[in-house]
Amino acid sequence: MVVGDFATKRQLVIIGGGPGGYHAAIRAAQLGMEVTLIEKAKLGGVCLHKGCIPSKSLTQSASNFSNLSQFKNMGISVSEASFEYDTFSNYYSSVVDGLQKGVEALIKANKVEHLTGTASFMSGERIGIDSGHHFEMYEFEHALIATGSSPLLPEQAKLSHRIMTPHTLWELSELPESLFIYGDDYFALEAAMAYRQLGSDVTLAIPRNGFGLDASIEKELQRVLKKNKIKVFKNHLWESAEEMADSVTVSLKKDGDEKVSVETSHVLFAAGYSPNVEGLGLEAISIERDQSGFIIVNEHSQSSVSNIYAAGDCTIGMKLASKAIKQGKTAAEHMAGMQSAFNLSLVPYVVHTNPPIASVGLTEEQALAEGYVVKTGQFSMSGNGFASILGQKEGLSKMVMDAKSDVVLGIHMMGAGAIEMIQAGTFALEMVAREEDLAYPVYAHPALNEAWLEAIESASGKAIHVPPARKKEKSSV
Repeated sequence: MVVGDFATKRQLVIIGGGPGGYHAAIRAAQLGMEVTLIEKAKLGGVCLHKGCIPSKSLTQSASNFSNLSQFKNMGISVSEASFEYDTFSNYYSSVVDGLQKGVEALIKANKVEHLTGTASFMSGERIGIDSGHHFEMYEFEHALIATGSSPLLPEQAKLSHRIMTPHTLWELSELPESLFIYGDDYFALEAAMAYRQLGSDVTLAIPRNGFGLDASIEKELQRVLKKNKIKVFKNHLWESAEEMADSVTVSLKKDGDEKVSVETSHVLFAAGYSPNVEGLGLEAISIERDQSGFIIVNEHSQSSVSNIYAAGDCTIGMKLASKAIKQGKTAAEHMAGMQSAFNLSLVPYVVHTNPPIASVGLTEEQALAEGYVVKTGQFSMSGNGFASILGQKEGLSKMVMDAKSDVVLGIHMMGAGAIEMIQAGTFALEMVAREEDLAYPVYAHPALNEAWLEAIESASGKAIHVPPARKKEKSSV
């Protein structure tokens, strides 16, 4: 290994080329900073290569496949369809490759120095970069840690072609005959629905009583899971997994001594993550972390060491690419002297199931717990004209409001169009919208967003497409 004689000076050195890292690099370059971006694997990070893009390719394929039956009702003849896993793998790989090339081109166009290797802090002003055949020292004014996280695996369980995590699921070469999923986050739900709709026998076990969604959405979700014949074990804790030649037996426990065994061809463990901070030399700079090792940052993405920032899954809080992107850009702007900050209280939460789920703000239960006098309105997607045209009538829209001020506290939806529409809800909450602000505008017709108008009007008993006998039931104070 060759060691450089002098330290190269940079205004900003970024460790990690995922969403948080490369967005920060480009924003910093736009603001005139000299930037070096270090990534040990491929640009785009886990989100592009093992997370967001492969998983959403899967959910979209499953959604398209399951909706084929609706084509016949529309007069479109479709010959018998089948799902080919090899073709799907080639498809999402081509999407990933195209997006990766796009990121590489943007990094180059913005004159960001891109190095392949591993990095570790030597001090609060220096980082060592090991490319395998060369070691170089960089002296920086600012640094950003954006190294992501890795899925946890239970003790005594070993990764294999049958026991997988969200990062190794994409190594499958065929559709599982049966799939046992342990976890209650969006990835677990998406995988459960997608593989079931593609033909796998799916069992889902969760450690609590639900998925942390609004109670009305939870109720509809449970109905949809049951309709799709996905067996759900609630309040069950993982105990062990025994792998045989052609199957895996998973043992669960509930309420102390009650135990359940499930035999399956494949297992997906999707319950928790650990930060990718080993080997970074954080002990040399004494960065404050929580008990799980995640880096603690403020609203500017600053760590406890003022010139060192962090973004994304290696930091405390939710594990979402949207969070990483916002934190990365905020960090770059703050380094450049801008009064930039982020607030994660109104981050939209989306689940690419079929039907999809999206929410922002407080659930009804959270609003009550915070002391609000709550008013709600909701509307079933079965009453929406365009949902009927699409043949996608499952789900509902729900508005949660403060009954005293009429301020909208939360918007929750399960149904066609939910993910694209939730951004309008985020805008509404950011602007402290009231009931009348959502009820006053003219809504396009026929359109899925009319479900929001009906939901907001149902809070005051004015919904047009809710029968009178039900209006009182759907509005509560």
